[in-house]
Amino acid sequence: MRRLFAVQFVFALFMLLLVVPAGSATVIEKLMMPGELSAPHAKLEEDCANCHKTLQRAAQSELCLSCHKPIAQDISAKSGFHGKNILVAKSDCYSCHVEHRGRDASLVNLEVLTFDHGLTDFPLLGRHQQALCSGCHLSQKKFKEASHDCFACHKQDEPHRGQLGTDCKSCHSPESWRKVAVFDHSKTKFALTGKHGSVPCVSCHVGEIYKGVSAACNDCHAIQDVHQGRFGVNCQQCHSVQSWKEAKFDHGKTTRFPLVGAHASAKCSDCHGSDTHAKISMACVDCHRTQDVHKTQLGSICGDCHGTVSWIKDVRFDHGATSYPLIGLHEAVLCEGCHASPAYKGTATACISCHAKDDVHTGRFANACASCHSPLGWARVAFDHGRDASYPLTGAHARVTCYGCHQQTHVQSASLPTACIACHQKQDVHHGAFGTNCARCHTTATFREAFIRK
Repeated sequence: MRRLFAVQFVFALFMLLLVVPAGSATVIEKLMMPGELSAPHAKLEEDCANCHKTLQRAAQSELCLSCHKPIAQDISAKSGFHGKNILVAKSDCYSCHVEHRGRDASLVNLEVLTFDHGLTDFPLLGRHQQALCSGCHLSQKKFKEASHDCFACHKQDEPHRGQLGTDCKSCHSPESWRKVAVFDHSKTKFALTGKHGSVPCVSCHVGEIYKGVSAACNDCHAIQDVHQGRFGVNCQQCHSVQSWKEAKFDHGKTTRFPLVGAHASAKCSDCHGSDTHAKISMACVDCHRTQDVHKTQLGSICGDCHGTVSWIKDVRFDHGATSYPLIGLHEAVLCEGCHASPAYKGTATACISCHAKDDVHTGRFANACASCHSPLGWARVAFDHGRDASYPLTGAHARVTCYGCHQQTHVQSASLPTACIACHQKQDVHHGAFGTNCARCHTTATFREAFIRK
């Protein structure tokens, strides 16, 4: 009976198809439709061929993927949930996405509590495992449309105000938002070296401000500037990143005045006063004017005599460059031995000006010390009476001591009259009867013997 009914039904349906116009074929299809499509596919009900091929059930998945091209791309690239899930490759689409269950039916048979997020392109790590689905997957949007970008989800929690860009994972990890990974500061224009490497970020980036932060030392260390701005703001000239307290300034490389000798131990303020950046003279006298005991009488080129080791001890002077070169024992005499005044200039060059105390002749030979004495030694005397006084000593004159003729002390001139009578007047027994030319009768051999010239 049932078989007869089935045959009659098929025959009646066949006859209906013959009498109904071709354009009304959808009506027959709707009569055979097991139920309404879901809301997203509602418009496809107009033509079953959108999803089905007659007598080709296997072609249904191909038709699905022809519309859902992003899913097809994931399967081909083995990415996303459909590409990474091995069950998808072995199943048809309708195995999971069942249609014809009404407009309100859901095509996504997703069990939230058992869903394996590791089969997606965004496995849940760290604190993400505790996050609610709705925290990332917004309503009215497909699950696939959820952004993988940290900033898209954490924009409201981002304290940097976008100044560090949107690549949150360069510093943060899924383990903890507050647990910050080591930031490679060398990728910026200010690599952290020395003590800077251990300084907390907030010490320089106050108020989470990262862009536009000055790299000038003084902008961070002004409060530590014990110089109070006297040395300017170029801190790295003296300080290094290894230690703020250790300071070293290479005066030779940075300036045109290398510090040598006693200058190396001088305080900056000794020369620069309160302003080290003010231009100062490099002339010795401009710093040592108060120490110039010569009262500028020797000029302003202190370096001609003084060295940098010691202002007092490191003294050198070429006396040969003056009008009075030092020879003999004079070379060993201290400057103060002749120069009683530190002015030095105006010192007399006459022997007697220094050797008045040594004049055992008590001025009998005036001040002509150099006539007999030389710088080689005070006791060494060299005087030729015939050559130096134009009066050769002959006869008994050669045996007479100097004081025999030069009897007056502190004379202005050592010259004596050369006439015999000048010395022998007391011995003139003639009492002037024969005149004053004693040499007419007497010789220098002896005064007692006389001869008469014809």
